[in-house]
Amino acid sequence: MMIDYDATILLIAAFLDYLIADPLFLPHPVQGMGVIISFFSKNFTNLTKNSSLRRWGGIAFGISLIFGSGGLSWLIIYLSKEISIGLSFLLEVILLASCFAGRSLRNAAVAVLTPLKNNEIETARTQLSFYVGRDTEDLSTAEISRAVLETIAENTTDGVTAPLFYAILGLVIGVGSVPLALAYKASSTLDSMVGYQREPFTDIGWFSAKFEDILTWLPCRFTVLTISLIALQPLKVWQICRRDATQDPSPNAGWSECAYAVVLGVQLGGKNTYQGEVKEKPLLGNPEQSITEEKIEQALSLTRTCFLIWLFLAVIILQINLGT
Repeated sequence: MMIDYDATILLIAAFLDYLIADPLFLPHPVQGMGVIISFFSKNFTNLTKNSSLRRWGGIAFGISLIFGSGGLSWLIIYLSKEISIGLSFLLEVILLASCFAGRSLRNAAVAVLTPLKNNEIETARTQLSFYVGRDTEDLSTAEISRAVLETIAENTTDGVTAPLFYAILGLVIGVGSVPLALAYKASSTLDSMVGYQREPFTDIGWFSAKFEDILTWLPCRFTVLTISLIALQPLKVWQICRRDATQDPSPNAGWSECAYAVVLGVQLGGKNTYQGEVKEKPLLGNPEQSITEEKIEQALSLTRTCFLIWLFLAVIILQINLGT
């Protein structure tokens, strides 16, 4: 049976991410985005202190990077097809694989859990500091475990399912899997770097934070629905998410974290410290059980299963279209 060209790219890209994640010897598109964002934010904040100008500059820059990333990738793939279909295929696989962060998410969790299991709490705190924005110096074992689980729950949408969602959407509308996935990665990178609700990014990052919220809203709800169906608890997840997730300041992270909390029978949220400032996040889920290594492994398994279900459905749809 002939396998659809786009379905083949999706499958190989997903397998490549699972196999080697983001190898250090290859340049990563997000690294390039990060350099550009860092250069702009540093220089523009020094250029003007005017709040209105900073906001308009942030809007213009955000739109340019997001649409520029998608447009440039489309152009590269288009031109590569003129040279060789094999070259185009290879570029699409590599670029799409770079948009997925399933293996990287697991590696990050393991990097913290391994020293934690060996009672090397200082090492675990240090490793955790590479992946979260909160202060980690004084976190207890339980707080480290909660931070790891919250990171998995939030980044499942941002780094795993949303890029796949936009890759599939790109195929549906005919622009290919890579442009929309990379455009989303640009939006997500902008949000993570300048979308903070504090100076000097309050104005520059305003658009980036809001736009990323909009782009993530639908894939986040589909992720929550999928996870609830995997656990055969759709009604319970819906009820508790309606109770708790709506209290979270983020329109997406609260839903994703709450869904994981409900399915795993744990409670997320609570007190976190950011640069010495204590912030209380709403409690998500019910504290039926403690957050253990087994719970974190279950969370990673949920993420992987959700991704595979979406991938499987996409491949089936593409194969059906190929047959017609």
